[in-house]
Amino acid sequence: MSIILGIIAIVLVMGIAYLLSNDRKNINYKGLIVMLIAQVITTAFMFMTPIGEAIINFISKIFNQLIEFGTAGVTFIIRGIDMSGDVFFFNVLLLIIFFSTLLSVLTYLKILPIIIKYLGWGISKITGLPKVESFNAVNSMFFGQSEAILAIKSQFHHLTQNRLYIVSASAMGSVSASIVGAYIQMLPAQYVLVAIPLNMFSALIIASIIAPVRIKAEDDAVDVQDVSEAKSLFEAMGNGALDGGKIALIVAAMLIAFIASLELVNWVFAAIFAGTTLQDILGYVLAPLAYLMGVAPGELLQSGSIMGTKIITNEFVAMLQLEEAMSSLSEKTIGVVTVFLTSFANFSSIGIIAGTVQGVDSEKGKIVSRFGLKLLAGATLASILSATMAGLFL
Repeated sequence: MSIILGIIAIVLVMGIAYLLSNDRKNINYKGLIVMLIAQVITTAFMFMTPIGEAIINFISKIFNQLIEFGTAGVTFIIRGIDMSGDVFFFNVLLLIIFFSTLLSVLTYLKILPIIIKYLGWGISKITGLPKVESFNAVNSMFFGQSEAILAIKSQFHHLTQNRLYIVSASAMGSVSASIVGAYIQMLPAQYVLVAIPLNMFSALIIASIIAPVRIKAEDDAVDVQDVSEAKSLFEAMGNGALDGGKIALIVAAMLIAFIASLELVNWVFAAIFAGTTLQDILGYVLAPLAYLMGVAPGELLQSGSIMGTKIITNEFVAMLQLEEAMSSLSEKTIGVVTVFLTSFANFSSIGIIAGTVQGVDSEKGKIVSRFGLKLLAGATLASILSATMAGLFL
């Protein structure tokens, strides 16, 4: 029964994307089928085979070891502060600095660029998608929304409105490798890690339906700029640390603003609707969808509430809620909701992406602003697709 419901959810998601499509005649159905098969194979391999489980456990151990290294740096800085409790800023957010530094070093050493280049080339070959879009999709698995878009700024003159939509959707549907360490401090690592490749394919699938692209072979070229502008290893380390510090402070500021605003909204709702919160309403709205995704019937309202919170605030706020609720949820529900939360698909990301594009090309920035809500709809559908795919194998 759960498989049937999951298939219904996938058909529903792709059907909604089809209704939102601005060029249905040019949808690349072959590429869509290839990417769906790739998702099925990836998820089945990771969750249902000993080798896949071993890979996830190995990667999890690497991240856990990196977290220990990062914690050593944080502990040195905060010596003298009572850490007997669980201080989110110290235990989670400051780790972003170390992961950002490591990412910057790997970029400077050309290790990440080589991986991204050839993975992007491979995806372009098997799906038929243009190289810029394929490169950007892989790039978005490692870098944040702004960084991924800036990496292809030299290609902006190639990007039509539909191609710009796919690039933006990939950025919004992704997460940054620099904050994955923070995520797995709150939620099970295996689900966060599986969500990363699933989201890459999901964003491409949904965006390719909503904004299909077909270009001539002679126009299918990519000449991306290096993400790193560092002139030495130590400069790369410094740049990464500074970028990580900015990200940690930005996340902290956004959490303060969003959580405080949510409390204010809930106070108003409670006064008007006799104790009902915004999360309660979102739970009822998204419960049917959560059911199709594979969430247990008795956990629908709570899961829908967490999913809705992510859309209107950000993934960190929702992850904190899920972390607190995990003891009362089944393993499958935790897995499905975790995969759904592991992306940047929320209202604030519209401004981040539009602002980044605006900084590169003012005209294209206006285009992104105009399809902002459609971009959020596409990225959210991609998150639903990823979570449903994971639910089929949990």
